[in-house]
Amino acid sequence: PSVPPVPYYKLSMSIPEWLQAIQTYMKMLQYNHTGTQFFEIRKTRPLSGLMETAREMTRESLPIKCLEAVILGIYLTNGQPSVERFPISFKTHFSGNYFHHVVLGIYCNGRYGSLGMSRRSDLMDKPLTYRTLSDLIFEFEDSYKKYLHSVKKVKIGLYVPHEPHSFQPIEWKQLVLNVSKMMRTEVRKELEKFARDMRLKILKPSSAHSPMKERPRGKSLSPRRRQGSPQRRACRRDKS
Repeated sequence: PSVPPVPYYKLSMSIPEWLQAIQTYMKMLQYNHTGTQFFEIRKTRPLSGLMETAREMTRESLPIKCLEAVILGIYLTNGQPSVERFPISFKTHFSGNYFHHVVLGIYCNGRYGSLGMSRRSDLMDKPLTYRTLSDLIFEFEDSYKKYLHSVKKVKIGLYVPHEPHSFQPIEWKQLVLNVSKMMRTEVRKELEKFARDMRLKILKPSSAHSPMKERPRGKSLSPRRRQGSPQRRACRRDKS
């Protein structure tokens, strides 16, 4: 198979065009339906180690899943200080089972969007057009409803440093909201307070005080198709 060229930022590009080029590249790698994860992603690894894995992804050009797409998105947006990156994780419920998914949130010039991979086109990248973080999260929640998934929890991490050699791990879950037990007005209030504190960069990684525990693998968040041929297993939950 042909190897897609790694995108590089050009001065003639706007930030939305640059993000679209990154997303197009990830789509060319394709979503990994094989049931085998080609790249090991340990969330507790330092950022420098995860960036080495991202470089390996560009060399191997193999299909990826949601967590790998987040790491690759961070790698490809490094060196653009106006683009802030942070993980957004979802836990949903469908047909008696729980599913987990993660995308890379983007904040730039007062607007929010996302990069990512999923078997569903509306559960991955979102354009850089959302005025607030809550608008972006509610857009994902509404997308899930199309597949009869109810969002139970949303986890928001901190901005990821642009220093690729940092020994600091990514903060994956600085804010955890049990959205299924909250009114949207409450969710919006919590998200906007958190987003404001993030922009002011006054939040400190919780992992600095309480090391993250390894979680067992679970099921993917991406909903299974209800019709047509049998579907392969979706984006599995990676160890965190």
